[in-house]
Amino acid sequence: MQDTKIDLLLAEMRKLNTALERLAGPAPAINDWDAAECFVWAPQNHHLQPVAKPNRIDMSLIRGVDHVRDILFDNTLRFAKGYPANNVLLWGARGMGKSSLVKAVHASVAADAGVRVKLVEVHREDIATLPSLMEILKTVPTPVLVFCDDLSFDHDDTSYKSLKAVLDGGIEGRPSNVLLYATSNRRHLLPRHMMENEQSTAINPSEAVEEKVSLSDRFGLWLGFYKCSQDDYLAMIDGYAAHFGIEIEPSQLHAQALEWSTTRGSRSGRVAFQFIQDLAGRHEKKIGLS
Repeated sequence: MQDTKIDLLLAEMRKLNTALERLAGPAPAINDWDAAECFVWAPQNHHLQPVAKPNRIDMSLIRGVDHVRDILFDNTLRFAKGYPANNVLLWGARGMGKSSLVKAVHASVAADAGVRVKLVEVHREDIATLPSLMEILKTVPTPVLVFCDDLSFDHDDTSYKSLKAVLDGGIEGRPSNVLLYATSNRRHLLPRHMMENEQSTAINPSEAVEEKVSLSDRFGLWLGFYKCSQDDYLAMIDGYAAHFGIEIEPSQLHAQALEWSTTRGSRSGRVAFQFIQDLAGRHEKKIGLS
């Protein structure tokens, strides 16, 4: 009888322990900075998930943006070497290689200069958790680039305040070993109609959108990406074809590439790579990214 009571008591204690663990949530994961050079931020358990094989292309394949490429590379190199550098907003036309350039520059700095710098991607929906991420990153022994792709904010979205504080305004500020890179199709990170609506209905129109517009001002570098010319588009095509070893007569290659861009209604690095994927498939040629 006594043994039965003890067994029942132990069973109840196990249930209570299980319930407490469920309420406490998952324990924070241990982050291994030697596991990879690139990571993805998982805020639900404060974990930086290693990315063994990042999806990126060689920097030499990114054409038509030579000026901004060199600026971004120099800024990243200075940061990796421990010198002052700026947060960067890459904005402009879709498909012109903004996010590809960030990843390619990160790889190139590590390979060419022999300096270690980590790349941490933060998803747009996790921007509000940036302060928690900064608490982890400030203890990292190497420079860290925090990267957010396709960053923008819509009406009633207040998560931009977390980014604003990290960029410049918080009492603790951004850790000295952290730099923020973001890409966006919008120069001021919010839609034009939203800015115009707030200006038209505000008591003081000049201050209506100042808070949100000032967010982009906190990026020290603005790098603009514009729609590419036909020559730039064909140069991208030639570069991809040569890099992946696709053998085709140049005039035929250009004719097919131009027809492809016409059906898509645009010319960009993304459209060029999509054409190369189609061409490689038709030629039964496997291609892969580094």
